[in-house]
Amino acid sequence: MAVSDFQTGNLRAEELGDADALVREVGWNQTEADWRIFLDFGTVHALRDKGKVIATAAVLPYSGKFAWISMVLIAGYYRRQGLGTKLMQRCLDDLAAKGLVPVLDATPAGRDVYVSFGFQESFGYKRLLLSDRKVVPAVESNIAVEAISDSAWADLCAYDATIFGADRSNVLSRLRGRLPEAEFCVWRGGHIAGFLMGRMGRRAAQLGPLVAENEDIARALLAQALETVSAPVYIDFIDDKPLTARFLATAGFAAERPLTRMLLKRNVAFQDVSQSYAVAGPEFG
Repeated sequence: MAVSDFQTGNLRAEELGDADALVREVGWNQTEADWRIFLDFGTVHALRDKGKVIATAAVLPYSGKFAWISMVLIAGYYRRQGLGTKLMQRCLDDLAAKGLVPVLDATPAGRDVYVSFGFQESFGYKRLLLSDRKVVPAVESNIAVEAISDSAWADLCAYDATIFGADRSNVLSRLRGRLPEAEFCVWRGGHIAGFLMGRMGRRAAQLGPLVAENEDIARALLAQALETVSAPVYIDFIDDKPLTARFLATAGFAAERPLTRMLLKRNVAFQDVSQSYAVAGPEFG
């Protein structure tokens, strides 16, 4: 079937069951709460066959600078018909009209496809999985880790914006409370010097984002969370953080797959990668 044979339009709230079925089919970790972030703050392009959603691609803008493309899902029967390519082009056309730089996270299988659209590699990260609870490695005890409080929230969001490269407080607000045993921050000199959040997914808990001024703070935040977060646990951990990577390996995390942050016609990330340790997920950045 040609793309023109399908009904097109934005995903509606009453169609979340169809979108959820696409996630279940491929075994991803997103839940309805994740889809609602796209519905409320972005756009989900959808294709329908006889009224049922059979393909999606989501766009999530950040502060009028850039936008994430993710959740490109095609129901099994409809694959290999060029639907993903058509949906991607629709996302790119939408963002070009708005003057936003498209950003996405690519699997090895998807990398060459995105290169053909003009995307360039910026940095890499790995999805790590903790299958079973292990002993949490000891870390420096002089770093005071505390739960994220309402009084700290504005400072935390402002700090995050300087590292992420845009205000994403709306997304962080939707993540808050979904995995409270992983919500911690560190203060130094009267300002936020690092924080960790997470969420409960369909298959596993997910840690991230993790932002910190240095690896000691990053490890202290992770150690606090891993004392209570139940396995299985995912974390999308950015490369070139050797001490924290060793900490996670000792805690029992193992690499599941690599991913690459890519931007359209640009290879420099908007965010400060030196202080970014774990992304919120390939769907959110």
